[in-house]
Amino acid sequence: MLRFSEERDPAVLTAIVRLRVIDPEGAYWRRGVEAATRWLWETGNVELRVTYTYVTPQEWSSVGSHPLGVWVADQRRYYAAGTLEAGRVAELEALGIVWSVQASAWGAGLAVARSYADVHGHVLPPASAVWEDFPVGVWAKNQRAAALKTVESAARREAGETGLTAAGELSESRREALAEVDPGWCPVREIGWQRGYRLTLTHLRAGGALPERAGEVIVQCEDLGTWIAGQRAGWDQLVPAQQYLLEPIGVEPPAEGETSVPARRTQGDRWAANLAAARQFHAREGHLVVPRKRVELSEGDPVKLGAFLDNTRRRASKPYDQRRAELDALGMRW
Repeated sequence: MLRFSEERDPAVLTAIVRLRVIDPEGAYWRRGVEAATRWLWETGNVELRVTYTYVTPQEWSSVGSHPLGVWVADQRRYYAAGTLEAGRVAELEALGIVWSVQASAWGAGLAVARSYADVHGHVLPPASAVWEDFPVGVWAKNQRAAALKTVESAARREAGETGLTAAGELSESRREALAEVDPGWCPVREIGWQRGYRLTLTHLRAGGALPERAGEVIVQCEDLGTWIAGQRAGWDQLVPAQQYLLEPIGVEPPAEGETSVPARRTQGDRWAANLAAARQFHAREGHLVVPRKRVELSEGDPVKLGAFLDNTRRRASKPYDQRRAELDALGMRW
């Protein structure tokens, strides 16, 4: 008879009975499964995913102080090598083991990207974008970089170059998964330009008029009037494909003798650009300790992030409450 000093989950009891009575061999295996079952019960998680260094609490009776993280890593290694018994594979999968942490993390990123696209209509978030507490902007930027590397590597292999590895490339299945969410998720041209174009096109298709001045139409924090003025002013610097896309929506070069000057950036625009760079740095590095001379490339534009933060500290009494809160959220050291 089994007696316990506290109420136990039926699944835990079933596992204990099976491990201690029916299958007495393989002490390390049995103790690992029991520790994993206890961990799932205690934490409420549905996936068995623990860090490599995780050790169960000592007070967990017979499975206390068990190196569960090492045990899980061992099972993944045996599984990858094809030496894990089918019965054990089934038992681990019933526990919700995550065989590939990277694959699981990528799937989570795709789910957030899909949610972002449902609301915004695209997967072209700024690098600083955070959605559902996930840095979707940095994630999408990394996927685009990997996809472009895949194309580049394929061209080099076709040219006869050998010895290239697939490290850092994006698999075809993942590219297809992203294309299902947004066919234009990985534009050839600069991402900021593509986002401005897509937002303008969506605005027009919804019945909106082409904005003629800055501040007239702002969508997803993008001033479409400023963006359009910039396209007209820099028309000669655009590639033919960009001009081809702009002309049908009514964006044309300045008429002869007309001077088109991009709208001047406001103080709010400059703050937004600096904040975006700070968020990008924080998402990548995990902190906001930035050297004075640090220049961060954000959306293709260089931002003197270190100087911005130093100047903001010196004027610590001046930032609006909202702006101070925005930096506080990134761990700003005043």
